[in-house]
Amino acid sequence: MTFYAPYIFSWLSRSLRTGLLLGSACLGLLGCEQTSEPVSSPSSPPSVSGAPRDGFGQRLGTDVTSQPGRGSEQPRADRSRIVAFGDSLTAGLGVSSEESYPFQLQQRLDEAGYRYRVINAGVSGETTAGGLRRVSWVLNSKPTIVILELGANDGLRGLDVKDTRSNLEQIIQRLQAAGVTIVLAGMRLPPNYGADYTARFAAIYPELARTYRLAYMPFFLEGVATQAALNQADGTHPTAAGYRVIVENLMRTLEPLLAKESTTRS
Repeated sequence: MTFYAPYIFSWLSRSLRTGLLLGSACLGLLGCEQTSEPVSSPSSPPSVSGAPRDGFGQRLGTDVTSQPGRGSEQPRADRSRIVAFGDSLTAGLGVSSEESYPFQLQQRLDEAGYRYRVINAGVSGETTAGGLRRVSWVLNSKPTIVILELGANDGLRGLDVKDTRSNLEQIIQRLQAAGVTIVLAGMRLPPNYGADYTARFAAIYPELARTYRLAYMPFFLEGVATQAALNQADGTHPTAAGYRVIVENLMRTLEPLLAKESTTRS
């Protein structure tokens, strides 16, 4: 699947002004800027004010099982954790926390009867290098599954493909060494960067998925990137409806892992 022309130029030009590339618009909009329970870690106290923050001052690691609109049920300590690890597409830039994909994924899992806690660890403007620096913090939440969605900002900045691949590979290696199951979400670039660069960039994801035997979602924005009605005015970030499509696509990759994990725990 390749990008279609109507989306290519909007994505490239507008992303230079939005949080996907620089995170300049993230203040007050990040899906993780909430007063819900943060992920506890040895380096941070179990209070919202002490939760880890990204470079823009935003709190990281929203536990979406305790978001507004989910009733009075408190997060269950016995639930396995799924960490959504990514950039502004994961954080939910431009939509409310309840419209972000991690929150909608939590609802979808609850409806299907899966007992998991979904944690939003998305940071607007994140590169793979930034993600690599955050791996230890992500592991502090003791995830069973990590949904890894990173790399788009590397590509839009024209960073060396070898460095992007190396960073992703190190993230994968560290997560797997900790016994974490990984769902790798692929990303593609507009052709404006040249056929060679875009081809080498796109090849990163299936190569890593094969090498490390990862559950693989070939294109995170499948069915959304070309649909104006499913994207915000910036032409880059999905709307709530767009994230619903992403969640449904993701469930096809994620659900077999959930069934396997349920069997293992039983």
